[in-house]
Amino acid sequence: MKEMLKNAKAARADIARLTTVQKNEALLAMADALLACQQDVLDANALDLDAAKDSISQVMLDRLRLSPDRIAAMAQGIRDVAALPDPVGLLLDEHIRKDGLKIQKVSVPVGVIAIIYESRPNVTGDAAALALKSGNVCILRGGKEAFRSANAIVKALKTGLSGLGITENAINLVQDTSRDSATALMTANGYVDLLIPRGGAGLINACVQTATVPCIATGTGICHVYVEKSADLQMALNIVENAKTSRPSVCNAEEVLLVDKEIAPQFLPMLAKRIPQVELRLDAFASAIIPGTPASETDFDTEFLDYILAVKCVEDVNEAVRHIASHSTGHSEAIVTGNPEAEAIFTAGVDSAAVYVNASTRFTDGGEFGLGCEMGISTQKLHARGPMGLKELTTYKYIVRGNGHIR
Repeated sequence: MKEMLKNAKAARADIARLTTVQKNEALLAMADALLACQQDVLDANALDLDAAKDSISQVMLDRLRLSPDRIAAMAQGIRDVAALPDPVGLLLDEHIRKDGLKIQKVSVPVGVIAIIYESRPNVTGDAAALALKSGNVCILRGGKEAFRSANAIVKALKTGLSGLGITENAINLVQDTSRDSATALMTANGYVDLLIPRGGAGLINACVQTATVPCIATGTGICHVYVEKSADLQMALNIVENAKTSRPSVCNAEEVLLVDKEIAPQFLPMLAKRIPQVELRLDAFASAIIPGTPASETDFDTEFLDYILAVKCVEDVNEAVRHIASHSTGHSEAIVTGNPEAEAIFTAGVDSAAVYVNASTRFTDGGEFGLGCEMGISTQKLHARGPMGLKELTTYKYIVRGNGHIR
């Protein structure tokens, strides 16, 4: 680990000096190399899946699984990043004093970014691409379930870099998947400039509590969809079904449904018929309308990442906003409504990274937001909030030009 940290720090200046053309060429070479090594990646992923099949749920196995289509999507994501504007070297602000001293604020790379993530091997390609395009060196530390897959992906990406004479130390994968390696990254002061955890609440809380390096909290998503009494009920069914069932294992999936009591007797039976594969955990009001599992005290504070949905009936938009304020993780919330006044109350009152009106929470994603892909979804407010793309992986410095100026 110490050798990797030293090599990453040494590579920082070389990667920061790459031109836009060089970075784009490197990204395209990485994408080509990934496709060329597709069978190696699939073979490694098959070993990961076989090892994990008895220890994680089917939903989590889906997160782990790679296919030719998913690898092609990963390669396309890398190409999409190459097509985006370079976030480095932008003139953010400029001020010329009366005495002629010119003060410029310019975007620059952060430096060495460490990413700790769990069983989603596609994060490996996304993180490496975003880091390189923003002029950063990355240190990747994946979960043990996906280690073979991530290792095969990183080997392919390094092949693309080496073919262009760019140091392979731009992309680093920690070989040790024990807690010790995660702690080492969290406390690598002087080597790691930014730590980004991407995974469940346990991982994120551990990083926030342990890290002595700068850390951005990401990911945990107790996402709400609120069906307001004026909503188009067919639209609401479509949105709830998509937000809950299209991919329940991801952080932008819906975990809590709020329904106005006035329409609950009509809407909830329609919902139960629409998503029979989902276990509904119901508050007392909803339990009197449809069959389901009584909701426990913790169900409205749980990221299920599975076919489970907590359901609560509320009096109005104000109660919905209060409930979200008490139980949300600040990720993504949606209202389905035909009432502009209710929309205004909801969008002003809900303090989350992404607030939707008549749309699914599943759009909270770097690719869907036009960022190419994402390093994670920040649920904090300082520096970065929501999907983190290229701009969020830069900082800035001041360049001051004078002509013999003294103070």
